[in-house]
Amino acid sequence: MKLYKLPLVIHQPSEETEDRLMAEVPSIPGCRAWGDTPTEVMENLQSVAAGFIDSYSASGDPLPAGVEAISTGESRSQESSRLQFELPRINPAIVPNGL
Repeated sequence: MKLYKLPLVIHQPSEETEDRLMAEVPSIPGCRAWGDTPTEVMENLQSVAAGFIDSYSASGDPLPAGVEAISTGESRSQESSRLQFELPRINPAIVPNGL
């Protein structure tokens, strides 16, 4: 099993995000997830990002630049990749007062 470090961006609820939180991994095109709470959006993004990485690996394609493997361990199970997200970047222009 490999551990990956991924940068992410969190977008506050807006019309563009269907009034929900949206998180994305910019280094993996199309890798984004939505949720009603920070916990939900992060759980959803972890699942989506792991699926993207597993798909790249299964097809033998190289991972996009910016996807950093930070450790490799032997595992007898067929578990999905484990992810570690960098602290999110939040666009200050869209952050509501109080955050």
